[in-house]
Amino acid sequence: MKLVLIEGPGKKDSVQHYLGDEYKVMPTFGHCRDLPQKGLGVDVENNFKPEYVVVPDHKKYVDNIKREMKNAEAVYFASDPDREGEAIAWHMCHLLDIAPEKANRITYNEISEEAVNYAIQNPRPIDNKLVDAQQARRVLDRLVGYKISPILCKKIQSNLSAGRVQSVTLRLVVDREREIENFKPEEYWTLQVILSKTDGSTETFKATLNLGKDKTVKSKEEMDKICSEILGQEFIATNVKKSVTKSSPSAPFTTSTMQQDALNKLGMSLKTTSKVAQTLYEGVEIAGQNKKQPLVTYIRTDSTRVAPEAQAKAKAFIKDNYGDKYVIEKPRNFKNKKDAQDAHEAIRPISLKWKPADLKDKISKDEYRLYKLIYDRFLASQMADATYNSLSVDIECNGYKFKTTGRSLIFDGYTAIYNNQSQDEESEETSSRLPNIEKGDKFVSKETKPEQKWTKPPARYTEASLVKAMEEKGIGRPSTYTQSVSTLFTRKYVDREGKSIIPTELGKVVVDMLIKFFPDIMNIKFTAEMEETLDDIEYEGKEWTTVISEFYNGGFETAVKQAMTDGTKAKVPDEVSDVDCDKCGAKMVIRTGRFGRFLACPNYPTCKNTKPLEEERKVVAVCPTCGKNVIAKKSKKGKVFYGCEAWPECSFVSWDIPANEKCPNCEDDMIVKLYKNLKVISCKKCNYNRREKIENGSVAETEDAPVFEDNTSAPENAIDILNRLDGANE
Repeated sequence: MKLVLIEGPGKKDSVQHYLGDEYKVMPTFGHCRDLPQKGLGVDVENNFKPEYVVVPDHKKYVDNIKREMKNAEAVYFASDPDREGEAIAWHMCHLLDIAPEKANRITYNEISEEAVNYAIQNPRPIDNKLVDAQQARRVLDRLVGYKISPILCKKIQSNLSAGRVQSVTLRLVVDREREIENFKPEEYWTLQVILSKTDGSTETFKATLNLGKDKTVKSKEEMDKICSEILGQEFIATNVKKSVTKSSPSAPFTTSTMQQDALNKLGMSLKTTSKVAQTLYEGVEIAGQNKKQPLVTYIRTDSTRVAPEAQAKAKAFIKDNYGDKYVIEKPRNFKNKKDAQDAHEAIRPISLKWKPADLKDKISKDEYRLYKLIYDRFLASQMADATYNSLSVDIECNGYKFKTTGRSLIFDGYTAIYNNQSQDEESEETSSRLPNIEKGDKFVSKETKPEQKWTKPPARYTEASLVKAMEEKGIGRPSTYTQSVSTLFTRKYVDREGKSIIPTELGKVVVDMLIKFFPDIMNIKFTAEMEETLDDIEYEGKEWTTVISEFYNGGFETAVKQAMTDGTKAKVPDEVSDVDCDKCGAKMVIRTGRFGRFLACPNYPTCKNTKPLEEERKVVAVCPTCGKNVIAKKSKKGKVFYGCEAWPECSFVSWDIPANEKCPNCEDDMIVKLYKNLKVISCKKCNYNRREKIENGSVAETEDAPVFEDNTSAPENAIDILNRLDGANE
């Protein structure tokens, strides 16, 4: 038996199926060895030597692997094909006492039979450059997080954190919000005229006043003057340009562009997109198939490169399904951005035989929608350009210049599958169809449409545009985008307003404090240059400890000491709620404590009244003692329990959710246990149980059972299930 260690359990069945019974595939469940959860874990006095320990929750996985290893004739490390995956393989080598120099590392960019079997036949040693690049990032981020976070807690409030990528991403959001706050709108006017030919034609078209670059009409008086001077005057076409134009498809997806399109076209959040994409990569459950089917290539990439074999298959597929006119002679290749690592291909379907339409009713809705987006974008990238008859006309009237443009489709090309444009752009363009116009043609105005407008501030970031900005500015890498943005929400540094991201007052205070003491960390250019330096470790072989030393001893350590000794403190402005204090009548404010946000009376210490924040508490039942609400709470160790909202007047507390009904056998109080698709109402006293199957947030089936054997699966987090049963969306 040969042992193959993969990273996550999601692809275990697929890899096992491709390799056969000669191999045993086991997951490591990510990093089994890492820096300790408590303490710095980096010896800054000893060349930044990291202290690696077995992750406590992963000890059982390591023990299981060691037991299986005793009967294995060979061990292969098949974690993901990136820096993290290489580091996981390296750590496992040390835990299993296997020399990293041995040829036992295998990688594949897609989970297909061909790719997996090729990989197992071509193992290589651990790539130390990849490992060193990951170690440098891990140690650097630990130093920044563990050295700066306590400063924020000391100077602002407890439970705050800082991060090398996270904090500069927050600065983008805060800077944009302040740009919006300081923006002063300026008045300007536009003018459209509805024209028709003077030959009696009833066909009309629009033309727009064109004053030239950087010139605008700034007042109603100016616009009234222009309108009066063109009133009843003749319009003449002074220049007509007719051409055939082409539109080329976008490149196949990178991680960033996939996340942007998934939000803009499908309304998927970053977390949902990342989760669904991972499933598509590892393998989805397809109705009628006896095994999971991986559908797409590796989903963490910044490259637009496509393998020649995939391009050839796409060409054949396009010819067979769309015809010769949609085929391009040479494969279309796309230029990567300057700092792309290009370690992997672009995201594409593994096999074009798995058509989205054939899978629509066989996989989940989100899996289908994202897969179709990936499939269509890739296929379109290898198709012929769309072509248009384009017309651009310059028109003059009494010294004023107007312009109109339009185009009509000649050949749809790649747009038969995938359109690069948004719906707004598409509808605007398709509506701009012009009559046949020649130079010297004369027109009469049917209507003038002056419109007052105001300049607008830049738009707030959405998750998609924030990721795009991170990519463009070189902040982070594909594997870090989702985590960095998600952390901002978790820490209450930002909030959502529709799709827009807005900074909280806490987020603004954190940014200001970090800029004051750590201007380099918060400098976007500095952060981007650090990413390039980390890349140099992988590609140029630069010594990773030298990179860390240059950062730490080059000003960071001094800045930390100065910040810790400086007496500056900052107070987060209270957010006033619409809740009246029931003891003194003042409007209560929202504050943050060790266990999250809560309502407090602003007149403290004269009035010490506090309340749970309604929007953040989850009512789960009625208190069996006093009849008020039972809400979900968290202990100091983060464990969920349930208590009466009237505490301390009512002392009811329970680790289980009260069922609010008596046992039909013994009349004792019953409790609720929640599982993935199962709700169990049970009595501890007599073991009566009733199972309720949950489908789409409601009870589908009910079954009484005298004794319940708890062997369905481990309970999910109760709060997550309660949210799901209430129909809450992420």
